[in-house]
Amino acid sequence: MRITSTVEIGGGAPLALIAGPCVIESEEHVHMLATALSKLNLPFVFKASFDKANRSSVSSYRGPGIKEGLRILKGVRDRGIAVLTDIHEPAQAALAAESADILQIPAFLCRQTDLLVEAGKTGRAVNIKKGQFVSPADIRLAAEKVASTGNDRILLTERGSSFGYNNLVVDMRGLTMMRAYGWPVVFDATHSVQLPGSNGSVSGGQPEFIEPLASAAVAVGVDAVFIEVHEAPERALSDGPNALRLDKLEGLMQKLQRISLAAR
Repeated sequence: MRITSTVEIGGGAPLALIAGPCVIESEEHVHMLATALSKLNLPFVFKASFDKANRSSVSSYRGPGIKEGLRILKGVRDRGIAVLTDIHEPAQAALAAESADILQIPAFLCRQTDLLVEAGKTGRAVNIKKGQFVSPADIRLAAEKVASTGNDRILLTERGSSFGYNNLVVDMRGLTMMRAYGWPVVFDATHSVQLPGSNGSVSGGQPEFIEPLASAAVAVGVDAVFIEVHEAPERALSDGPNALRLDKLEGLMQKLQRISLAAR
């Protein structure tokens, strides 16, 4: 699937990376990370959210909001870097499409028909996060809602399934099942190691498992990996406990690229 003139995901293209901070913390921070990530020698999509509408606590930082957030993301896109961002309401789809190359449907919203249809109508690529409560078979139905608009530019992302309370598990069989539907499959290596709500009002995480899970997913044959990064996860304003430290990303991606080449 062609995302931009320089980025293709799936169809035999090299392993791609979708990466960035969980949420926009500042314009300066976004451009710092976009610059660092764009120096990696691989197909790359910058990811950041203008709003985190599903934070556990009402007091948690959500982001700068749609107007300011999309302005910042457009600045990244104007530099020739592909951009992905979340949308949470149908009315946000057309607005976000002006600043982003990929519209992302959050996991908790992956069955919201109106949201999926409006995202599809924009003509942008649509990345559907498979909800923690959704089977690999059922996510096909969400993709078909987007495809019903005539837009077949769809990505399916695995981000772990609920395993009791405050825990997630990844069923690697699901990656193979989702690839059989014909759309590119992405593995979200950082949300898959999240421990939802385990720190009281915020989620915890086990970043030490990012590398083994991502390695296994790439060996299965995913088309891209999704990794939230931060130069200092302990200071991140959202999802720091499950983020990958920026200085560890290059080495991880070199390993994943080798695995991908061997698997193919």
